[in-house]
Amino acid sequence: MRAHLMDVPIDLLTADETVEHAVAAMTSKRVTKHVAINVAKLVYMQRDPELRRDVSESHIVGVDGMGIVLAARLLGIRVPERVAGVDLMERVLESCAARGFRPYFLGARQDVLDRAAENAARRWPGLVFAGLHDGYFAPERETEVVARIRTSGADCLFIGMPTPRKERFLHRYSGDLNVPFIMGVGGGLDVLAGHVSRAPEVLQRAGLEWLYRIYQEPRRMWWRYLSTNVLFAGMLGRALIASALHGRVSPRVARKKDRR
Repeated sequence: MRAHLMDVPIDLLTADETVEHAVAAMTSKRVTKHVAINVAKLVYMQRDPELRRDVSESHIVGVDGMGIVLAARLLGIRVPERVAGVDLMERVLESCAARGFRPYFLGARQDVLDRAAENAARRWPGLVFAGLHDGYFAPERETEVVARIRTSGADCLFIGMPTPRKERFLHRYSGDLNVPFIMGVGGGLDVLAGHVSRAPEVLQRAGLEWLYRIYQEPRRMWWRYLSTNVLFAGMLGRALIASALHGRVSPRVARKKDRR
């Protein structure tokens, strides 16, 4: 089921349901693009029409961020749970190891990428990678990178690049990659490599993972989270006022017969 939060599409799926969609895509070889929405990305979409297009055209728009969950619920949209991108990536990798699917990692520095693959292979015995490629390539090399992925025989692709670069890449090349399940994971490869640690579970449950990121990387993260959170609070306030003026909360919800 798909709903719209402040005119941004979100899919009302549990983690289990999302993994089922990923496995179905890899089994049937039908291309399925997954993107994740958090507060920062929703804010960026307001001033970046290309990013809005790239997200809206994806087959699955997952809810990654407690801010999105809470805002949706305040506006009457029944989000079943937060599906964090890192958790989803790990669940899909676990399924790959169990079912013989081969993933491809694209993004991060080469040393981080190698460590992420080593940790994944150690964590899920039997996992075999179709390939790895770092994310530090010039735009003129994109077609070469796409060709490598296309010929790798990968069943799923995890793109560990920042927004909006990964969304642009997905939009531009998803039809040429010959990979059934494609997912942007942002800094997920850094987490899998142990280069960046996740917040303690109590902070994750409280929706304060962003605060832990600021603690880890204050110079890079404090302004990003401060600016986007303030803008998001203003957007949410306007949406709640508009709902109150109309006398009811009326989220746009549409069932999708086929996400693909």
